[in-house]
Amino acid sequence: MFSYPINEDVSLRLLEVRDAEPLYAVLRESESYLRRWLPFLDNVHSVQDIIQFIESGLARYAHNNGGEIGIWYRQQFAGVVGIHFINWTNRTTSLGYWLGEKFQGHGIMTQACGALIRILFEEYDLHRVEIQAAVDNMKSRAIPERLGFRQEGVLRQTEWLYDHYVDHVVYGLLKDDWLTTNTSPVTP
Repeated sequence: MFSYPINEDVSLRLLEVRDAEPLYAVLRESESYLRRWLPFLDNVHSVQDIIQFIESGLARYAHNNGGEIGIWYRQQFAGVVGIHFINWTNRTTSLGYWLGEKFQGHGIMTQACGALIRILFEEYDLHRVEIQAAVDNMKSRAIPERLGFRQEGVLRQTEWLYDHYVDHVVYGLLKDDWLTTNTSPVTP
């Protein structure tokens, strides 16, 4: 199974069924905070729903097609970064992420995404990684901007958030761009 220590505080690990309860607890604890940007919260009613989410990620991982990666901060479950389906023909993928409210402001997500991007480019030999974020979600948009992604455009009304549509900014990072600008990749 995938496990990756980033530093003494932050580590990544493929989500397993045993992580369902801590994941559910962080979602519920941060629900009002996360609701502004995560469209799926009304579909999460129990730990069983989280188990199905984790099992889906494990199946994708087993088929070399992405997966759901848990983020731990000082041994506590903090959030998720998902590697969406991998297009092996074009060697591309996209990332999606969320972090519990009390874990904000420590650079955790930037470190987690940076580590995964290094793995995707160096070990998976992917060509392109994409991140989309709601136009007004400045914290989420800051991650690709810090990591050297280029803003490529805006998708109008692309996501339904409970009672309204939101536009997404599309960010892309090519392996060549990453290799040129990343002189000190994130390593454990």
